[in-house]
Amino acid sequence: MATNMTTAKKSTAPAQESAQATVETAEPQLAPTSARAAAIVGPAPAAGGTPVPVTLSHHLNIDGTDYRPGAEILVSPDYARRLRSQGYLSRT
Repeated sequence: MATNMTTAKKSTAPAQESAQATVETAEPQLAPTSARAAAIVGPAPAAGGTPVPVTLSHHLNIDGTDYRPGAEILVSPDYARRLRSQGYLSRT
């Protein structure tokens, strides 16, 4: 059985002060929700094509991001057509 032979207790005050300073200065920097919602999801629109807003009817994972049913996203017209034919878009 190993025993600790040190008799002096190490001071953790400098480590605690630096950790506390880090906690006070670190603030979460989240992207605004409007900036995320305004981004085009999926493939880019063809030249001259304008993105169209769509509402999802099923859960969808695009480029590693999960979108829940009812989420409104901007997609290219061609991608919207493909999603509609596969049943991912709600009928409005």
